[in-house]
Amino acid sequence: MVGSPGHDSSEPPPLPLLNLLAISGSLRAASTNSALIAALAANAPADCRVTVYDGLGRLPIFNADDEGERTPRGAGELIDAVTRADGVIVSCPEYAHGVPGGMKNALDWLVSRDAAVGKPAMLVHASPRSLYARAALAEIMRTMSFALCEGVMLEIALLGKKPPEVEAILAEPANRQAMRGALQAFAAFIRAR
Repeated sequence: MVGSPGHDSSEPPPLPLLNLLAISGSLRAASTNSALIAALAANAPADCRVTVYDGLGRLPIFNADDEGERTPRGAGELIDAVTRADGVIVSCPEYAHGVPGGMKNALDWLVSRDAAVGKPAMLVHASPRSLYARAALAEIMRTMSFALCEGVMLEIALLGKKPPEVEAILAEPANRQAMRGALQAFAAFIRAR
């Protein structure tokens, strides 16, 4: 078989682009979880596009009476974004040994939808101390039938750091490589499904 000019036929074809949706479970302006999500988007490998979801604070409080035709616009946008994504990435803080209300509210809007069923998901962490929230979030997402990528661990300790320190830590070559590696492993997990 003859390859096209300028293309080595022994090279594998380029992988299709994966669209990943990244959600920070924090609403704080100087959130380390949001900074980690933004850094993941900035350091995505060429075969991944990471879109940061920024509507968490605008979601109405979940009410099962408002599902179906009465679904509020913001909730509908979240459902559509999760549905269209090839995978979902969540970075979430811990409050009082649990998942913050805003993040749980977002997940509640997805519970009775097909958007989460079988959807590949990866948890990433900006604090080594968020063990209760990690366990709770993983349990919630498993119960919702997300396909959790549990073989990949990305934790970059940003807890208690000020924004300039956070930026410097996330810009370190080892951390940038760790982010790219985690995204590559997540992409492989998605493609294997």
